[in-house]
Amino acid sequence: MGASEFIWTREGVDAEKIKGCKQQGEEEAVEIGRAIRGGDFANAGAGASEIKRVIKKLAITPQIVRRVAVSSFEAEVNVTVYAEEGTIDARVTPSCIYVVVKDRGPGIPDIEQAMQPGWTTATPEVREMGFGAGLGLPNIRSNVDYLKISSEVGEGTVLEFAIMLE
Repeated sequence: MGASEFIWTREGVDAEKIKGCKQQGEEEAVEIGRAIRGGDFANAGAGASEIKRVIKKLAITPQIVRRVAVSSFEAEVNVTVYAEEGTIDARVTPSCIYVVVKDRGPGIPDIEQAMQPGWTTATPEVREMGFGAGLGLPNIRSNVDYLKISSEVGEGTVLEFAIMLE
């Protein structure tokens, strides 16, 4: 299958500002990172909760906090459900919140299909636990200003998203 990529930017969002958000100096950024273990449903969402806790302390608006929390949780749960292991890292700057979720897992054979609401490859056991409804990636896209998914079948997936603060 090979590698595939999906990039989406919310209408009206300046792509140059997103690049600048990723590259702002260390002195301006707050960074949060956490490992994710595949199959560890008891801790699914712990990284997203930590990101939420930190950004609430930074006096970011409740609407932005909710968007970041939903997107981070969905991305982290995807790693828990599908991958062996992964990481979630957030970078908060004066202009945006940039999150990168990487995993070592099966990869996504057809990202466009995976972006369709309700499409899932989750096992019946995972769905019985309340996960794997096929809404994770669509929920992420609806809450972010920029989304990039890079995936290689048999290797893993890197999901990046930005939410602008300006």
